Amino acid sequence: MSESNAYAEAGVNIQAADTAIELMKGWIDKARRPEMIGGLGGFAGLFDASALTRYTRPLLATSTDGVGTKVAIAQAMDVHDTIGFDLVGMVVDDLVVCGAEPLFMTDYIATGRVDPEKIAAIVKGIAEGCVLAGCALIGGETAEHPGLLGPDDYDVAGATTGVVEADKLLGPGRVRPGDVVIAMEASGLHSNGYSLVRHVLLQKAGLPLEGHVDELGRTLGEELLEPTRIYAKACLDLAERTRTHAMSHITGGGLAANLERVLPVELTVTIERRTWTPAPVFDLVRRVGDVPQPDLEATLNCGVGMVALTDPEDADAAIAVLGEHGVRAWIAGEVSADLGGDTARGGGVELVGQHPGW
Repeated sequence: MSESNAYAEAGVNIQAADTAIELMKGWIDKARRPEMIGGLGGFAGLFDASALTRYTRPLLATSTDGVGTKVAIAQAMDVHDTIGFDLVGMVVDDLVVCGAEPLFMTDYIATGRVDPEKIAAIVKGIAEGCVLAGCALIGGETAEHPGLLGPDDYDVAGATTGVVEADKLLGPGRVRPGDVVIAMEASGLHSNGYSLVRHVLLQKAGLPLEGHVDELGRTLGEELLEPTRIYAKACLDLAERTRTHAMSHITGGGLAANLERVLPVELTVTIERRTWTPAPVFDLVRRVGDVPQPDLEATLNCGVGMVALTDPEDADAAIAVLGEHGVRAWIAGEVSADLGGDTARGGGVELVGQHPGW
């Protein structure tokens, strides 16, 4: 028995992997930057670091993430060309909050059986997401794990590297009392809290993915697969054109917990819920699952995918800049040195009021 036949008998199809690479080449070529050297096939991706010589003190930033159990929805619906957007959004928008420009990204796809068309569809989404983020898809790995994953199962992960000038680094040290909270609208659930969403809507309520939901205006499956919004270019432009001091990517843990990560301990933030109405899918989860609002807000983004803390004199300009990139934004709160009374807590975030219609 030849080595390749023996490996195939063990459940690993090298030929299928080669076919997948051929199918994804065109998409990867679309996600290039001038600094990217070479193409597919090497053991490592190459990026020309001489591009960093224009910086006085370049700081490299990196982040890594996956998309969680949202992949279960993609697998159930047999739709695989959007999950890559989610992966890119999760890693580049973690990176951009410090003001770093994403330069390149790598991906990792683990599957029980390589289906070339499926793998190519996943990479298509990743490549298109990289184009939107302005970074190169410089390399990746597809690993076949028979016996560990089911034949139709897969998971995805990615990592990105970026750069920011040291004196333009955003973060807690820049935040000041009086800064306004600029909330940026989410495209939907993004890629967090799907264990809760699946439990409530699919398992507890038994709603079918293919069923049309009037309040959503489409099927439940289409709503749950709505890709994560990629804010990278909009946020970099915001940092360049306004006095924005910090940004927070609203992912697992919700608005308060993620905003607290970019607050100095001596400052607090008050968020006014009355400034926005979350998309219907959030209210659907709340009502169908009888989920208490604090639990909902500690799990889902509730309609806010990214937040900027900006000098109040630049608030209107910030909203206009984001609007130029197609991102709806609004003033949702303010930074203060003391919330006052019994609610005062340094470095904390207080959500007050109620969303219209809730």
